[in-house]
Amino acid sequence: MSSIDSDATAQDLLSYIDASPTPYHAVRETARRLSQQGYRALDEREPWTLQAGDRVFVTRGDTSIAAFHLGTTPVDRAGFRLVGSHTDSPNLRLKPNAAVARNGYHQLGVEVYGGVLLSTWMDRDLSLAGRVILHSGGRPQPHLVDFRRPLLRVPNLAIHLNRTVNSEGLKLNAQDHMVPVLGLERQGPAELRALLVAELARADVRAEAGDILGYDLCLYDTQPSARSGVNGEFLHAPRLDNLASCYSGLSGLLSMDKPAEATCGIVLYDHEEVGSRSAQGADGSFLRDCLERLVLGHSDGRADAIHRAIRHSYLVSADMAHAVHPNYASVHEPKHQPLMGGGPVIKSNVNQSYATDGESWAYFAALCRDAGVNAQHFVTRTDLGCGSTIGPITASVLGIRTVDVGSPMLSMHSIREMAAASDVAEMIRVLARFFS
Repeated sequence: MSSIDSDATAQDLLSYIDASPTPYHAVRETARRLSQQGYRALDEREPWTLQAGDRVFVTRGDTSIAAFHLGTTPVDRAGFRLVGSHTDSPNLRLKPNAAVARNGYHQLGVEVYGGVLLSTWMDRDLSLAGRVILHSGGRPQPHLVDFRRPLLRVPNLAIHLNRTVNSEGLKLNAQDHMVPVLGLERQGPAELRALLVAELARADVRAEAGDILGYDLCLYDTQPSARSGVNGEFLHAPRLDNLASCYSGLSGLLSMDKPAEATCGIVLYDHEEVGSRSAQGADGSFLRDCLERLVLGHSDGRADAIHRAIRHSYLVSADMAHAVHPNYASVHEPKHQPLMGGGPVIKSNVNQSYATDGESWAYFAALCRDAGVNAQHFVTRTDLGCGSTIGPITASVLGIRTVDVGSPMLSMHSIREMAAASDVAEMIRVLARFFS
């Protein structure tokens, strides 16, 4: 593995995030970077031909992707070294019948996806991106779209009309108060399908409004990601949770200049923020299907080869962690207060919201030590509930040894989150060590 330039790596993460306004775009950008490094695409509908040293990737549902660098030793003897993360982030998504016209405004109806910090979506310059399904050649055909310009806004209520907002807090009803404004009725129609047709035309895709069979469209903040702080030590960006972890896993895998003994890989799932219960989520069959097919092509062929491979394997579940908040330190467990810029965080919860146990904690701590990277710990307060990750789900589905880790951050689930620039390279160093 070559040395990692911390500054250039942090900047490249921001480019990765800005290219990925939705899970569809995150998978496309990840596939592009894999292809540039010699990985070839596999199709789940076709037979897979594999051999030691192969570099391959496969997608499911256009929003989940798995990539593997096959090891020099069959997987039933050397196992897998896997990093799991997720491509989705909390946001607002369009309803099927989205058009709303009221009080002189054109608006678009939205659903809340995941645990959105709603107040942060107010008064932002919002755009639309995602997937449009067209009737083309006698069958449905998906196309990605990204308007890349301010198109929508969820306007706040002026303090003159909400006098108690600063003393009693902003109280938002997702159905009534989060409907973004698209245009003025007096200026003429604002048909969503016409907008989509025009946007597709910019990508040289010819279509008519009647050709649109369906869509999966997300709102996002158009403000680019940025560096801040007196020494440029902070990253301000949307979707750091969890594209930063996707990027770290991808970068760690791409740092391998030759195959390891074990087969190394990443799996970037969709739908973590809403429970992972989908065909391409961690509670679905995506990873198991991939591993079973890899075992068929890279083992002794015995019926129990997949079971032996799993027992030789490890999963690092990489999902961003809570850094101690300078203004709300009391909500953190006093002896477990990770600092931004302090290195990767090992996350523990005895009730299995995280999959870490003493063995996997020690395993990751040893990786950090070998990589020359400081490790931190996070445990939520005993009187607070604990969030979860793909770690416990994947561990229970596969029976694979798992550790939950993440880089520390602030403003989790805000439209614009915050992390430390130096932590990006630190996590990549540890994951590269894990793969090697």
